[in-house]
Amino acid sequence: MRKTGSAVILAVLLAGVALGATAVRATPVVYNPPPETAKLKPGPGVEVATDNCSVCHSADYVLTQPPKRGKAFWQTEVTKMIKLYGASITKEDASKIADYLAATY
Repeated sequence: MRKTGSAVILAVLLAGVALGATAVRATPVVYNPPPETAKLKPGPGVEVATDNCSVCHSADYVLTQPPKRGKAFWQTEVTKMIKLYGASITKEDASKIADYLAATY
C-alpha cells in the first residue's frame, strides 16, 4: 500500500512540475530592439522594408550583410525571417523588400 501511495504522490508532483513548465513557456516574450544607429538608404520600397524589418531589428542588421548579393539572396533572407522567425510579412511585401534590398545593397 505504501508503494502505491508513493507512486501517486510522485505522479502528482510530476504533473505539477509539467504544468508549471507549461505556464513558464506561455509567458509572452517582449523584444526591445537596439536603438537605431543607421537608417535604410532611400529608394523604392524603403517604407515597406522599414515598416516590416524594424519590428525585430535595426537597420544596422542590413549593413552587416554581404553587399551586392542580388534578389535571390535577399528573397532567401526575407523568407527565412518569415518561416524561421515568424515575421508577419505578406507575400507582396516580401517581394518588395527583396527588390528594395537587392537594388540598394
